[in-house]
Amino acid sequence: METTPTENHKNVAAIMHLSTFTKYIFPFGNFLAPLLLWTTNKDKPFVREHGREAINFQLSILLYSLGIGILCLPFFVIFASDFVSLVDVIDDHVHEVTYHDVRSLSGYLILFLVVVVMLLGMFVFELYSVIQATIHANRGQLYKYPLSISFIRTNEDEQEEKEENESQSSINQSENEHVS
Repeated sequence: METTPTENHKNVAAIMHLSTFTKYIFPFGNFLAPLLLWTTNKDKPFVREHGREAINFQLSILLYSLGIGILCLPFFVIFASDFVSLVDVIDDHVHEVTYHDVRSLSGYLILFLVVVVMLLGMFVFELYSVIQATIHANRGQLYKYPLSISFIRTNEDEQEEKEENESQSSINQSENEHVS
């Protein structure tokens, strides 16, 4: 890893993090824009590391969003039949809505609020993390996104894991020798 990245490398890394916001302009922009910048600048170690982190974080956010959706899906299915009957009751008795009808609606409201709070929290978390990564890149520092899953790994990561496995197997082997 180079010790002092050039201003150009710092700017490219910062733009790479900010380019994840292109998802608000076109679909999958949060993957395509950083991926394009990353592949064109892979020969620069500082930019390569920031690109890997940005793409890993965006993939992690996608996975967390899908997890929230999958977690909430059974609840929507359970409440769907009740919701249809509630709509029929409200249509038939526009001015005669009872407490029981409103209580049936409370399950939907609670589920909706929980999902909104979770997604809003994830949005704020992503916004904060991307801005922090951009600031670190602009200062010439490396940044590790919090709660990011390493989908794309570097050769150094693989080498460290291999060395850990070898040291663990040698420890296990020496323990086995002492036991027998």
